[in-house]
Amino acid sequence: MAALAYNLGKREINHYFSVRSAKLLALVAVLLLAACHLASRRYRGNDSCEYLLSSGRFLGEKVWQPHSCMMHKYKISEAKNCLVDKHIAFIGDSRIRQLFYSFVKIINPQFKEEGNKHENIPFEDKIASVKVDFLWHPEVNGSMKQCIKVWTEDSVAKPHVIVAGAATWSIKIHNGSNEALSQYKTNITSIAPLLEKLAKTSDVYWVLQDPVYEDLLSENRKMITNEKIDAYNEAAVSILNSSTRNSKSNVKMFSVSKLIAQETIMESLDGLHLPESSRETSAMILMNVYCNKILKPVDGSCCQPRPPLTLMQKLAACFFTLSIVGYLIFYIIHRNAHRKNKPCTDLESGEEKKNIINTPVSPLEILLQSFCKLGLIMAYFYMCDRANLFMKENKFYTHSTFFIPIIYILVLGVFYNENTKETKVLNREQTDEWKGWMQLVILIYHISGASTFLPVYMHVRVLVAAYLFQTGYGHFSYFWIKGDFGIHRVCQVLFRLNFLVVVLCIVMDQPYQFYYFVPLVTVWFMVIYVTLALWPQIIQKKANGNCFWHFGLLLKLAFLLLCICFLAYSQIVFHGMLFAFIYLALQKRQVLSEGKGEPLFSNKISNFLLFISVVSFLTYSIWASSCKNKAECNELHPSVSVVQILAFILIRNIPGCARSVYSTFFAWFGKISLELFICQYHIWLAADTRGILVLIPGNPMLNIIVSTFIFVCVAHEISQITNDLTQIIIPKDNSSLLKRLACIAAFFCGLLILSSIQDKSRH
Repeated sequence: MAALAYNLGKREINHYFSVRSAKLLALVAVLLLAACHLASRRYRGNDSCEYLLSSGRFLGEKVWQPHSCMMHKYKISEAKNCLVDKHIAFIGDSRIRQLFYSFVKIINPQFKEEGNKHENIPFEDKIASVKVDFLWHPEVNGSMKQCIKVWTEDSVAKPHVIVAGAATWSIKIHNGSNEALSQYKTNITSIAPLLEKLAKTSDVYWVLQDPVYEDLLSENRKMITNEKIDAYNEAAVSILNSSTRNSKSNVKMFSVSKLIAQETIMESLDGLHLPESSRETSAMILMNVYCNKILKPVDGSCCQPRPPLTLMQKLAACFFTLSIVGYLIFYIIHRNAHRKNKPCTDLESGEEKKNIINTPVSPLEILLQSFCKLGLIMAYFYMCDRANLFMKENKFYTHSTFFIPIIYILVLGVFYNENTKETKVLNREQTDEWKGWMQLVILIYHISGASTFLPVYMHVRVLVAAYLFQTGYGHFSYFWIKGDFGIHRVCQVLFRLNFLVVVLCIVMDQPYQFYYFVPLVTVWFMVIYVTLALWPQIIQKKANGNCFWHFGLLLKLAFLLLCICFLAYSQIVFHGMLFAFIYLALQKRQVLSEGKGEPLFSNKISNFLLFISVVSFLTYSIWASSCKNKAECNELHPSVSVVQILAFILIRNIPGCARSVYSTFFAWFGKISLELFICQYHIWLAADTRGILVLIPGNPMLNIIVSTFIFVCVAHEISQITNDLTQIIIPKDNSSLLKRLACIAAFFCGLLILSSIQDKSRH
């Protein structure tokens, strides 16, 4: 009954919700989200610097996440490179002095907080020609005004960056009186035009006052209340923002430190000054505001303008636009022709006359339709990760963000299962299932930032090795059984692997090596092909007649292993080939029992191998979980990862009941695993995998659901497009194929020429 209800429910769902309807829903969602983000940017402004300076939240305890953009963590070398020949001035009270120290420590971590606190503090890095000064002016008064006024004179060298702010001393000295607030307003009104003048040539930031933790304040600071601080901040904002008429003020409000302080001020030692981690966050925000537009770090999207279109991107846009126009013209002509040839009614008999039979879709129509769809999809890729239309956020790892989704997909994978069509070891349904669950784990690993957790990192490395193992197993099995070494097969595989990556290299302006997994499996496919295609060609049909050929193949594999060990210590693909050879040889000699429900070997051997496999599997997991040093673990990984892969294969295939079923849920994802792996770079993750794409801000869970839905639909559509184009671009006829290959070679030569021209123009 349960099985019947399940099948009926599945049919009912499929009737109303198909893959096609899911893709239409994804398209509608993309259009609506794009329109909303475009309207939001026009209404709220397109300057991510404002978000960086004014809003954000903590991820965990110490990781600050600005609203809508990613913050880069600057290293010493990067900071010096950005600030070379620059002069930065901090002017204000003790809180500004704290910010000064934290900023300087980004450039020189050894710089110590010492000396007289109530005086100017200079810092200079002569090698990098960086100069940072702190000027002690704890009140907004004539003294501060005179200091700023000097910089406005044409003969004086102005600082490139000015960070100013003060108020708590005014509250303290005048015991929080209203007269002091009135005087503060008067003084800041007189300073505002000077700051505005400086802001035309320098970056000027006014730091609003952070809240205090009133319970920790000493007796002589009790008058510094949060109510007073809010009043002073309101005065500063209203006066500085209205300092220019009919235009926006160039003086930037550094108000984000208030939000940071609200979360961390209770960790303060005296209730007034912020803890060191909070000061470091504010200093890093300042560094991002100034340096992101200079160094353009990939994972620092705040304050970065949209990158200019390259020559190849412009040509790609023209090509896809022409494809869309061409397909629309073709569709209109075809539709009009179809209307003319519609069945007409015979007036005498009242019956319809069938004038024509439905004609098959022409290759030209499929080609134009495929490029039309691909053009729209590439526009979405560009919008997500290059056009700054959608938002991006940093990753932040917690155990729950990784393990809860893993448990969720595991439950779904177990729930959706069916009987396999065949019960052989590593049958097609099983390998699709294997690819599927591995790909889903890798996706969760990437979006959760789990690479920072060493045990998870080591296990995911095994999954990548398992993909390479399958590469060796699958391609060896095909060539060994089929004996097809023709150029058509090679071109089909190479096109299928590389088509999407080549398009993305052009559209996203990335080098081919950036999509590292595709070059890796492409090279290994060619290694397998060359190894087996070179004389003497040894295939299963030939080896069945004489066991000597098995020995010959083993010699070829031994030579390949020698080459691999000589060039690089990476044997996983070879292990996959060797496993395929041994398995197919045992299968041919009927050593294995692959019937439905039967164990693979005799009961004793099966139980023994299962015990060894489980122990090996758990031993690796225990070793990976106890690993302390990533470098040492990576060194041992190539040698030991194959043990866990083989253990998994035996556990999955020795019991006949396990070999007879597979997860349709995982297998569905396995069929599009290549597209999922590549597409995640730009339309699920962001900033070339460094961050997370934010389609729906303010609701992380809903954002993940919506972005994942669109991402999977896009990957599935690209898989279909690639399959359609493979049939058209890679014909079976050798003469036609050679002509196409010549055209493809000419295309790549043109790409190389354009790439060199592009590189010269950049330099």
